[in-house]
Amino acid sequence: MQELTRWPLAERRAIRGVFTDIDDTLTTDGAITPDALQALHDLKAAGLPVVAITGRPVGWSEPFAAQWPVDAIVAENGAVALLPDSSNGQPALKKIHQQDPATRAANFARMQAVLARIETSIPGAQRATDSPGRETDIAIDHSEFTNLGEETIAQVVALMRSEGMHATVSSIHINGWYGAHNKLEGARWIVQQLWQRQLDHEMAQWVYVGDSTNDQLMFEAFPHSVGVANIARFVPQLAHLPRYMTHGERGAGFAELAAALLSAR
Repeated sequence: MQELTRWPLAERRAIRGVFTDIDDTLTTDGAITPDALQALHDLKAAGLPVVAITGRPVGWSEPFAAQWPVDAIVAENGAVALLPDSSNGQPALKKIHQQDPATRAANFARMQAVLARIETSIPGAQRATDSPGRETDIAIDHSEFTNLGEETIAQVVALMRSEGMHATVSSIHINGWYGAHNKLEGARWIVQQLWQRQLDHEMAQWVYVGDSTNDQLMFEAFPHSVGVANIARFVPQLAHLPRYMTHGERGAGFAELAAALLSAR
């Protein structure tokens, strides 16, 4: 990783949009800070679209999608998205899914059985408090309100995968789901949905910002990737590092990234 100040001006000037994680990237201690919120407004004013991609549930994401100046929030690691919708003349949100209703219903039942097994068989493992808002995945809290050690986290991941689930670890949760979606597939999907374009044809025109192990697929895929400074906690566990790192942590780091882009306009 290099310092963000090493990012060449010509490359920053070529950026046309931002993908960002939410927890501990855009937010600080669970809330967006004034500098990060202002950064979102400044990016929008400059014509740079921002799409947030998170492991958080769609229900949890709804107030942020309604209040923040973002083009979309893709929740539950790429499975479902919230889009601003003013088609009826009033501000509203439109929810779209990658999976059809029958598939979601079948997967939901399977996931609830796995969730119950995790909680009964792994001491200390508890479902995340935002679980009621989840439609397409399950989440075990490891750092938000419950602290789990690395060995317990590994046990949870192993159990999910033994049940045929995808599993990933964010800065606060262990997420598991059925389906081919992930953050990268969610990014490809939302670019097609919003702008009818192929993300793979314009990867060099986007930057991805994140902070933990569940962002490394994006760090690997995007030629321009940035980790906010608190990513240092996860560096030993990352096979793919972001290209650059901010000096600031969390929301301050996001604001730093926005300033680097806007100074190149």
